[in-house]
Amino acid sequence: MTKEELIRFWLDSSDANYQSMLNMFQAGEYTWSLFIGHLVIEKMLKAYYIKAVNREVPRTHDLYKLALQAKLNMTENQKDSLQYITLFNIETRYEEYKKDFYKKCTKEFAATNIEKIKELREWLKPKTSN
Repeated sequence: MTKEELIRFWLDSSDANYQSMLNMFQAGEYTWSLFIGHLVIEKMLKAYYIKAVNREVPRTHDLYKLALQAKLNMTENQKDSLQYITLFNIETRYEEYKKDFYKKCTKEFAATNIEKIKELREWLKPKTSN
C-alpha cells in the first residue's frame, strides 16, 4: 500500500468504529462503546503517525505514547484525555480489571467519556486530512 492508502485504511476503519461506538452506546453496551471509542482514537493517531513520521506504526495501544511518537503537539487536557482513554482498552480486556470497570461504567460515565473521544476525534480530523 502507498502512504496515502495506509492513511485512508486507518481513517476508514476509525470512521466505522466511530459508528459502532455510537450504536453500542445507544444499545446500552457502555463498556464496549468505550473500548471501541479507544480504537477510534488509536486508528486516527496511527493515520497521523504515518503522515507525520512516514514509518510503520508502532505496535502499541497506548494513545499518549502514539501521540508522542508522532510528535503531535498537545494541550495538557489532550494529554490527560489520551492517557485516560487508554485505560478503556485495558479495563475491558483483562479479567482482573473488568469487574471494577463494569461497575463504574454507567450511562453517565460513558456519555462523559464519549464526549472526550468526540473532542479528540474533531481535533485529529484536520491533522489527518490531506
